Parts: sequence; structure tokens; C-alpha cells
Amino acid sequence: MPVSVITAAASASRRSARSKGKRPERYADEDEEATLLGGGEQDGEYDDGFREDVAEPSSSSHILSRQRSSSLLSKRSAKDKSRTVPFRPPDKLQSRFPPNTVRNQKYNAFTFLPIVFYEQFKFFFNLYFLLVALSQFVPALKIGFILTYVAPLAFVLLVTMGKEAYDDYKRHLRDREANSQKYLALEANQIHVNDNGPHTRSVPSSSLRVGDLVHLEKNQRVPADLVLLRTSDASGTCFIRTDQLDGETDWKLRVAVPACQKLASEQELLTLDAEIYADGPIKDINSFVGTFTINSPPLAPSSEDDVPMVPVPTVEPLTAENVLWSNTVLAAGSAVGFVVYTGSETRAVMNTSHPETKVGLLDLEINRLAKILCAVTFALSVALVALNGFRGQWWVYVFRFLILFSSIIPISLRVNLDMGKTVYAQQIMTDNEIPNTIVRTSTLPEELGRIEYLLSDKTGTLTQNEMEMKKLHMGTMSYGFDSMDEVAHQLAVAFGETAEQSHLRHGSTVTGAQLATRGRRDMSARVRDVVLSLALCHNVTPVTNDDGTITYQASSPDEVAIVKWTESIGLTLVFRDRTRIELQTPTGARLIFDVLDIFPFTSESKRMGIVVREQNTGEIMFLQKGADVVMAKIVLRNDWLEEETANMAREGLRTLVMARKRLSAQVYAEFRERHHDASVKLDGRNEAMAAVVAEYLERDLELLGLTGVEDKLQDEVKSTLELLRNAGIKIWMLTGDKIETARCIGISTKLVARNQYIHEVAKLKTSDQARTELEFLQSKLDCCLVIDGESLQLCLNLFKNEFIEIATKLSAVIACRCSPTQKADVARLIRKHTKKRVCCIGDGGNDVSMIQAADVGVGIVGKEGKQASLAADFSVTQFSFLTKLLMWHGRNSYRRSAKLAQFVIHRGLIISIMQAVFSAIFYFAPIALYQGWLMVGYATIYTMAPVFSLVLDRDVNEDLALLYPELYKELTKGRALSYKTFFQWLMISLYQGAAIMIMSLVLFENEFLNIVAISFTALVINELIMVALEITTWHIYMVISEIVTLLFYVISIAFLPEYFDLSFVVTVKFLWKLALIVAVSALPLYIGKMIRRKVAPAASSKLL
Repeated sequence: MPVSVITAAASASRRSARSKGKRPERYADEDEEATLLGGGEQDGEYDDGFREDVAEPSSSSHILSRQRSSSLLSKRSAKDKSRTVPFRPPDKLQSRFPPNTVRNQKYNAFTFLPIVFYEQFKFFFNLYFLLVALSQFVPALKIGFILTYVAPLAFVLLVTMGKEAYDDYKRHLRDREANSQKYLALEANQIHVNDNGPHTRSVPSSSLRVGDLVHLEKNQRVPADLVLLRTSDASGTCFIRTDQLDGETDWKLRVAVPACQKLASEQELLTLDAEIYADGPIKDINSFVGTFTINSPPLAPSSEDDVPMVPVPTVEPLTAENVLWSNTVLAAGSAVGFVVYTGSETRAVMNTSHPETKVGLLDLEINRLAKILCAVTFALSVALVALNGFRGQWWVYVFRFLILFSSIIPISLRVNLDMGKTVYAQQIMTDNEIPNTIVRTSTLPEELGRIEYLLSDKTGTLTQNEMEMKKLHMGTMSYGFDSMDEVAHQLAVAFGETAEQSHLRHGSTVTGAQLATRGRRDMSARVRDVVLSLALCHNVTPVTNDDGTITYQASSPDEVAIVKWTESIGLTLVFRDRTRIELQTPTGARLIFDVLDIFPFTSESKRMGIVVREQNTGEIMFLQKGADVVMAKIVLRNDWLEEETANMAREGLRTLVMARKRLSAQVYAEFRERHHDASVKLDGRNEAMAAVVAEYLERDLELLGLTGVEDKLQDEVKSTLELLRNAGIKIWMLTGDKIETARCIGISTKLVARNQYIHEVAKLKTSDQARTELEFLQSKLDCCLVIDGESLQLCLNLFKNEFIEIATKLSAVIACRCSPTQKADVARLIRKHTKKRVCCIGDGGNDVSMIQAADVGVGIVGKEGKQASLAADFSVTQFSFLTKLLMWHGRNSYRRSAKLAQFVIHRGLIISIMQAVFSAIFYFAPIALYQGWLMVGYATIYTMAPVFSLVLDRDVNEDLALLYPELYKELTKGRALSYKTFFQWLMISLYQGAAIMIMSLVLFENEFLNIVAISFTALVINELIMVALEITTWHIYMVISEIVTLLFYVISIAFLPEYFDLSFVVTVKFLWKLALIVAVSALPLYIGKMIRRKVAPAASSKLL
């Protein structure tokens, strides 16, 4: 490789190191580009000023780097994970770092049983059944069939274990697929001099190690965190898609290490004597600190003995723009990368949290009720033994009573609820109005009925991330979306008139008709100016696809929308690299501009500038576009900008102000010199450069126009958000996007109410500032808060409780520039602080942590892939499906399960009360009233179908539930299952159990042996009547189940002669006395229900 090129490369790399402050984002220095592309007239202007002080900084930076790497290697602490990795590292060094495997499994062969059992038996409910079942193996405590106690518990456990094992197996298959994806690794030891290219071997992703060189092709997913060494593009750049990492669908530009890009071939990478230093792994995907060091220069074979003209070793800085993060996708071309982080140390893995096992609030509430029921059981057992005077082995009697009354906490409750959840999940998945909705966690449908906070992503969730230019305003003229053909006409006139003008200039007389058209020409000239500026001032690159079509790529979808718009009206971007832009006019002519300087957009500056020179005329222009807040101070005075930007913002459009300044060659040369002097300063470099730009360029710009770009919303987003707000749900929008964008979407989605005050909190640095903002918010709780990630983190670090206390009271909160883990932290904080149910919805890989941290995670299958959908509890295809999911399915699931749970508890309580009355009358003996098949039948075939029909109950129809979201609001208070309703059922059970037993004993005093048949029949019929009373809307399944169950019971009497005396059961006397017992137990409840319906009707009944 020629030494001159190495020299140029070294100076260019050092310049890029120096000027990092100037342009951190998109394009590296133009002069570096010029060197890469074989020169350019700017070369000399830059190089001369640099030559003299090249060596010194580089050697000092090298010494620092050396010291750092040697100290790292000599005293590597356990915590310090920074690394200096040479090319072709030894195995010993590679084995220090974690393997590059993806592992999302919860269990392995050894931990499966212990974890599953722990998850099951940490619930008091299941632990209680386990103890009761085990007690039956003690002869003194044995009552009835062991099977009646063991079988239900075993069934529940087997179903749960089967489900968990299946889910984990699916996760294992997904992991195995990801780990076995093949990649090409460059092999060093098989090089033959006469080969054209380096040898590669195909290796699975899981075998890649730190220090490996990986060759990537277009559309391949990046397997580990790589430093980009070379790209197939001569300029050393490539585009990547980061949608699975940060949720943004636009392509990002990455820059290869200049020294490696300049090598003749990939083969030379394998012989390079170089090393890469990388800081320890961190979560932040926007920062990376590293250096690339060449210890001895790669020399061309012919010049083996030449003395290198470059100071070696050479050190180049590495930043985030030189790195390809794992899980991103190479969008175009091919690239070679050097693996720096693998497996658990990659940014992608560090930004995902491990899923916890989610448990519904209803399950926790029932667990609490089970403890109360256990206390009731124990109190009842002790009371009966105490009434008997603690005679004999009273402690054994207490245990026998405990086992007798164990039906108070029915194991069938778990079975019923789990089956109910399965039914709800099936109903959600078969609902034709929300097609392709998938329930991935079937234990949580009831949670959907109790959501009070909804945390939503923006890009792809609320918006389609499709931008469209909607308005162009030029002060005296405004063009809407429907009048863009007029803009195209004006543009055609402007570019087509040059021929006429030249004709006029060559001596023809001006006619009156030509004078009349001059006004229109002025207008078309203004249109040309603004359209030309918009077509030049951007960072968009046209990329030719395999099929010949052209795609525009940029880091901002707004810019792509504007460039597509200029194409649609006739001015097309044909070519773009770092030094040149080519446009095609409506007449087909080419306009070529040299790019002299670029000042990229940053969140601080809120503007983007470019200096271009037209090749034909040599005219130099400074073009700038940016947010109205900063541009208003830069452009010449005008009377319309502020008003029009406010109008566009109200429409939810994203506004950009376009301005221009013509520069003379002399002024530009002066600026260039001053700017260069500022760029080589070591202290205050960025400020000095900004001051020069402000002095020479950003003054008295000519205001050309104002653009309004619309970010298309998802279908029915506005109506969905309004409905959810009416249902009492507080909505937060958490996005990785800019404040301005998020604010626009907040307005256009109606997340922010019309005329509602929006309070922006950004760039907070001190605790005093944070405290002031919090005090203001406390006094204005009706506003919408817009806060950036940096300020949010400060508030959470310093005033966590105060911030959450205030923020949770606000009607809407928009958090911008949020990292994936910040989103998850916010979800956890709201859950912890409010103890309310939080639902998170998102569509990208960056939303996974938030979805997993929520009580209910909803993933949208979107453009950003299926990662969020796979991690979520519920997967939907669009945001508006949330309405039906919550208002209808969620509400029904919660109401039904609450009713079902209480009814099953009532079913167990009533039989235990009867047992207690029976034992009390018969000398407090712990003898079972019902044994064997009666007990098994009572919990299953005699009552199960009618009781289970409660899972199909509904109080209002679907249209009413969606029309009156206030019905949902009522549910979130948790009144469907509370201590109040539980004690009501406790009283009902106490009354009915006692009534049936005492009435049976009174009415059948002479037929004492038939007491079992009498009381059991009355009990079964009472339960069937209770189901009919409790159900709100009778449906066909419930009616059939009632009739069939009754018939089944009557038939079974004939087959159970040990419990039923047939000659007695068929008598009229038995039947009328049975009817009287049932009337006494059930009639008062029916009367009570009628009175309550009249005096205090349910909210839903008022709508019917």
C-alpha cells in the first residue's frame, strides 16, 4: 500500500479525532472523504494547517492508550470489564469473555421441578391442600378416600407443570434457532498468497468470540457487538436498521475505521498488527468509548524495507458511530466487523430484563381470602372441641375437624378458575373484531378488567411511522396537501423559464403580456428557492435496490418525507455522498452542488445547516432548517412565522423553518479559516466552533418557508385514547423520540386535550431545578407533562417518591428520549407506588423490558418485527384493538371470575357449615356427614357444570360496554371481589347451611337414617337455584347444564343404595318436605335480591 496514502490516512484519522466535537452525528470530515475518493480541492486548505502539529498529539494519545491498556492488563479488577483485544487474540484471552449465546429459558433440567413447585406452593392455597392431602397418610387422621384429597391437587399441579414445560420448550427452540444462525468468520491461518480473497468459515452465532472478524451481508442480523472495520461502500459507510434496539424504524449511518477501510482488501485485515481497546460493557446504546491502535503499519509487499513515514503506533478514537450493536440489521452492502462484546455483555441483552412470573391481582386476592377461610376452619374446629370440653386426645380431634372442614377452601376453585381463564383466552382469540389477537399468558385475562395506567410507546404503536409532507407556507402563500400540483407547476415554470430569459436578454423588446407574467415569475422564483433549499439541506442518501428502484435513507423520517415530496413535485435527489449532491430538475437537467460543510442536527441545537456551492455558477449558499424556537432568532424579522408555526402545531404537524444566506467567496474563505482555527483548539473547541458559525453564517438569514410534516397515526388512535381516558385510565407516552416530535403526536392523537397547558421539563441538571419543576407541577395538576429522559432520570434519582406521587395524578405524561430500561423502571415505579394495575403496550424490541415489567404487557405485531409481540402477555395487530380487549373481554373476565370464585367458596362453605351443625348435634364427634362418592360428586358432576356456566355470564351487551366506558371505571375499584362481598357470601353460606341441616333434622326426626339423603338432595337443589339467581343474563348453556345436572342427580340416586333409600325418596312426603327446606334456604335470598335491585340497582342495569 503506498506510503502517501497511509500518511493521508493517518492525518485524516487524526483530523477526525480532533473534530469529533464539531460533528458527532452523521458525516465525518469531508476532507477525510476527499482522501478516500481520491482528492478534492478542499484537501490543501485543510492539510496545510495540520501538518506541523500532527505528530505530537498522536504520540501522547498513544502513550496514554498504552499506559491505560498495560495498567488494565496488570491489575484487572473483578469489576473492571474493559478490554484491549489484539487482532488474532490468543484462546486464553478469548475464553475470559462470556459465550455468545442467547438464552431466554426460565428453567433447566435441574431447576424445573424446584422452581415450579416453589411457584405453586408459595400460594397459601396450594400449600394448604398439600398438607391436607399428606395428612391422609396418617391413620389417625384418615377420613374417607385418600383419592378425594390427592387427585384434585395432583391434577392442578400436572396441568401447571405441563403448561410451563411446553412454554419453556418453545423458548428453547427459539433460542436454539437464534444460536445456530450461521455467520462467516475470516480465518487467519489458512491464507495463501495467491488467493483472491481471505478464507472464511461458516460458524454458528453461539461460537463467535471476542476478537473474531465477522463478514456480514445485506439483511443479516448482527450477531454480537462489532467494531465496523470495512464496508463494501468506498466511502466506508453503511446503513443499519436499529428497530429492535431503540424502536426507531429509520436507518442509521455507521462509519468504518478509516485505517481499515483504506486497506486494499479484507485479506490485509488478517495480517494487521493492531489492537482495539473498548471500555467495559454498559447499557447506553448511544455511547461507546474505545480506540483503534496500529502498532506497525501494513506495508506493500514491494516495500518491505521502507521506513514508515507515519508515526507508529497510530491511535484512532472509536465512538458509537463506529460500532454495530448486536440485534441490529445491516441494511445495505456488506461489512466486516471485529467482535468486542458477546452474549450477556452485548447492549441488546443488557437492555432486556428477565421476565418475572406474572400473577394476577385476583389470584392474590383469592389467596388472601383463603387465609381468612383457613382461620375460620381452625376457629370452627377448636370451637367444636372446646364445646366438648377438650376431652381425650383433643388435638387429634382438632386435626380431624380441620380435615372434615377442608372443603371450606375448595381445591376445585383452582380448577374452575384455570378452566375459566382458558375459556376467556379462547373467546379473545376467536373474536372476529380483533383478528389475530393471541393470548400468550392465559393466567391474566382478569387483569385486563382492572387497568388504571396505560404506558404506550409512540413510534409504530400510536403512529405508523410514515411521514407525509402536508403543508408548505411561504408567508404570502400557503399550499395545502391538495394544492401541491400548483407548487409543481410553479417549479416547472421557474426551471423552464431560463430559455425565455436568455432570449429576452439577447435584445428582444418586453411586451405588456410579458410584464403581466412577472408577478407570477416572482412567485415561481420563491417556490424554486424554497424547494431547492429543501432538496439540498438534509442528510438523505438515495440507495439503489437490487431491482433498480431507489430508496431514500436517513436517520430522520421527516427528512425522507421532505425529499420524497420534492421528488413528487419535480426536483429529484439523484446522487449524494459526502462531497456532492446531484438533483434532477423538472426539465430533466442536472444540477450539481459541492458540499462544503455540514452542521448536523443535534437535540441541543435543534437545527441542521449545510454550505453548498453550485458547480456551474460557483454560487455559495448556506442553507439551514430547524425548529421555530431557534430559527426565529436567526432569520430576518417577519410578522407571520410565529403565528403559522402555532397553527401547524395545533394540527399536530411537525414544523421546520427553512432559511438561506448567500455567501461571497471571500466571506466563506474567511469563515473557513476561522472555523478551522476553532476546530484545532484543545479547550472549549465546540463552543469556539459554534461561535464562529453564529458570527458568519447564522445571522440575518432570508426566511424562505415553513414545512408541515404529518406522522400518520394508527387507525382509530384518537377515538381509542378518548374512550380509554373516559374509562378512567391515565395514559403515559414513553418514547425514544425527540421532545418536539412527541409533543406533536401528543396533540394530534388528542392525548393532550384541546387548549390543555403543556409543561415541558428538559435538560434539568441540578436538584434545585428539579424541585422547582415539581413544585410547579404540584400546583397545576391539570396540565400535561412533557419530560426528557435526562430530566426524568434526575427526578427519579433525587426525588423518586415525590415525582411519582405528582406524576401519577396528572392526566397525561409524555416522556421523551427514554432508554428501554428507563421505560421499564417507570412501569415498576408506578406499580409499586400506586398499587394499581399497569398495562404497557409497544411494538419494538426496545419495548420488551417495559412490557415484561408491567402487570399486563401488550405487544403489537408491527413493522419493527415480532419481538415485542413474543415477549408480551397479549399480542394484537393494532392499537385500537385495546378498546375491545379491555372494555369488553377484560371487564367480562374479571366480573365472571370474581363471581365464580365467590360461588365456589360458597359451595364449600355451605357443606362445611352443615357438617359443623351435624357434629354439634351428635356430641361433637368428628365424623363425616357425607363420605366417599357424595363428596366427590358434590364438587364435580352435581354442581360443576351449572357453576361453571357463570363464566359465560354478562351484564350488558358488547355495544353498551363500548359505548359507556364508565362501566369499566367502576370495576377498577375492585368491588366485584372484596372483603365486603366475601363476608356477604359467608353470611349466606352460614344461613343456608344451618337452615338446610336444622330443617332436615326437624322435619325428618323419625327418619333419622335418611338424614344424609334428605340434606344432600336439598343442598344440590339449593345450589342449582342459587346459580339461577346469581347469573345476570340467562343463556342456553346455563339452562341446559341446570336441567342435565338435575336429571343426572336423580338417575344417580338409583345407583347409590348405600346413601339413598329408594322406597323413601319417591314418596310425596319426602318431596313436599324437601320443597319446604329449599324454599326456606333460597326464598329469602331471592326476596333480598329483588329489594336490592329496586333500592340500589347496579350501574349496568340502569342502561338496560
